[in-house]
Amino acid sequence: MTSSSWDDPDRWTIEATSAGGFGLDVRRFGFTFVGGKHAVEPYESTKATCSIGAHARNDYVLGDPTVSRFHAEVEVNMRGARIRDLESRNGTFVDGVRVDSAWLGQGSTIRIGKTLLRFEALGGTNRVALSRSDMFGSMYGHSAAMRAVFAILERVAPSDATVLVEGETGTGKEEVASSVHAMSKRAGGPFITLDCGAIPPNLLESELFGHEKGAFTGAIASREGVFEAANGGTLFLDELGELPLPMQPALLRVLERGEVRRVGETSARKINVRVVAATNRDLRKEVTAGRFREDLYYRLAVFHLRVPPLRERPEDILGLTHVLLRRMGLSEPDINQLVTAELRTVLQSGRWPGNVRELRNYLSRCVVMGEVLPITPAEEQPRTWQVDPEKPYAEARNTALAEFERDYVTALLDHHGGNVSAAARAAGMARPYLHRLLRRHGLR
Repeated sequence: MTSSSWDDPDRWTIEATSAGGFGLDVRRFGFTFVGGKHAVEPYESTKATCSIGAHARNDYVLGDPTVSRFHAEVEVNMRGARIRDLESRNGTFVDGVRVDSAWLGQGSTIRIGKTLLRFEALGGTNRVALSRSDMFGSMYGHSAAMRAVFAILERVAPSDATVLVEGETGTGKEEVASSVHAMSKRAGGPFITLDCGAIPPNLLESELFGHEKGAFTGAIASREGVFEAANGGTLFLDELGELPLPMQPALLRVLERGEVRRVGETSARKINVRVVAATNRDLRKEVTAGRFREDLYYRLAVFHLRVPPLRERPEDILGLTHVLLRRMGLSEPDINQLVTAELRTVLQSGRWPGNVRELRNYLSRCVVMGEVLPITPAEEQPRTWQVDPEKPYAEARNTALAEFERDYVTALLDHHGGNVSAAARAAGMARPYLHRLLRRHGLR
């Protein structure tokens, strides 16, 4: 492998226009095998991301039996290269520390299963296509992260390809689906939404596929399901990660065959439906954990994209504020009167864990009250974990502890202006241990 030729070692991305098109030049990176029983050839990146695991669909496939099917993923953005563990069985370690996510430096050692790799920043770049527009359908984004999403959607929307959208709560996954529908040749057809997490499991089959009269107690009349209702248009399956495992083979059959059979019916009905699915989970993690079928994942992820949260695109907040206020019916003079220096400061200081939905709610309150309102502590830093009684006690405890650690050290550093030594002294912990916590949670 060749070493990096970039003058600035901290520079990872450059927006560029050339004969090859408009896009983002992303520094190339690679891995070399350092140790373990299962040697692997060096890897050199061809795009901004690299998935690592035992499954053949990964970008970098490891033959080590202690490696999970989808073990980890590396992504390069303007801040650098970051590795994220995908809830692997045996964990991901960076420079000897087990991490959920962590920033990688030149020469960082990464242990995946029992395979040891060395990370290297290489010379040259890979081009990530960016849209020239800061709008796609009803979606807004001037940041490179959003325009990269738009560039994909501009090419995908006119087709009938299935799309899998992943993103945190409030990032606008339904807006992606409705925009894809509006920009497709199916725009004149129906756009039907089903929240898979809001339907009781015993009713989900009927909601999806419909039922015949008398098929079950309470079925007093025949009823079409959402697939039939969306015939000729687009079906948006929200929160697909909540779909119970026993229901997944039936959904796979419909997607494969293009036909549905109502509950209580013996014959199938042909359908012509495009499916856009969304989830706030990483379905590769769910596949690794055995909670989601691998074959269904690949049938859905014909095109797979992630909507970035607001904290990863803070440069979009002010422009998004203007877009949202216009949708609330405010005139330009009213918007200019509300968007003062004080509001801009508040907007840029918020963490917006609820993303676009939370920002919209906050702006709605400001409009109603006619003044800039403070962001409450609950809005700035809500609890992001939830108790899952189906998890073993030890696993649930570790999840809660990890969330507490991440929130605590984030607030601790903010309080001390980023000074690690002062933060460690105030917290009564050794500075090396604080560094370990920061690396473990990808905060350094």
